[in-house]
Amino acid sequence: MRPVALSVAGSDPSGGAGIQADLKTFHQFGVYGTSVLTVVTVQNSFKMLDVLPLDAQLVERQLEAVMEDIPPAAAKVGALGNAAVTEIVAAWAQRLRVPLVVDPVMMSKHGAPLVEADAVHALRERLLPQAYLATPNLHEASALAGIEVDTPAAMEEAAERIAGCGARNVLIKGGHLSGEPVDLLWSGGDARFYSSARYDTPHTHGTGCTYSAAITALLARGQPLAQAVAQAKSFIGEAIRTAPGLGRGNGPVNHHAPTRSGAFAAA
Repeated sequence: MRPVALSVAGSDPSGGAGIQADLKTFHQFGVYGTSVLTVVTVQNSFKMLDVLPLDAQLVERQLEAVMEDIPPAAAKVGALGNAAVTEIVAAWAQRLRVPLVVDPVMMSKHGAPLVEADAVHALRERLLPQAYLATPNLHEASALAGIEVDTPAAMEEAAERIAGCGARNVLIKGGHLSGEPVDLLWSGGDARFYSSARYDTPHTHGTGCTYSAAITALLARGQPLAQAVAQAKSFIGEAIRTAPGLGRGNGPVNHHAPTRSGAFAAA
């Protein structure tokens, strides 16, 4: 049977990030995607107009409906909107018996907040302890670790602090570092860096969502974490390099970018 991955995240009507990006990425890796909607946004490639978290009980009912019928082999969590939804998702995650990737989305590419202030505490204290892998960017790592994260050395310290919150593994995405983008995987007390080329393009909308979704899909397929991160890193680099140039602003990456194995789509 085809492996299943679940995305618990917000909606992006422009299709570049959130639930839409996750489902496209799952499909590209030959994984059947299910979804639970947490936040509705009103945005396009150049502006964010509104962010509306859904009722926490509605999120809970969606989770129950999916889990009783098509349970995933791996799951990821993105934008949750507020503390009430975060608490519901954290309680669900305590019962989950498959790898959970927590992408602690706090701000859109436009600079608009996607979580209320009280949700950050709930995320750190309640959800991170349930994470098989946490995947913050530099801004999110700074918020979670309580330090400025702007160098590889600071990334290591932040990863250790975030792991101290309970996350089993931590991937800090260094796309906003000066120079070449370098990501840090903290696993079992060991640090491993993943580097890649930097491409001169404004079309990076949904990069973090797509990257974490690729890792989730590969975990659903049974790949070891370090291998999944390396392959997802290669995929997101190619997705940025070949971005289709859609939209009048910060457009989406290429969700049709090739994976390392053409067998995924046909599996």
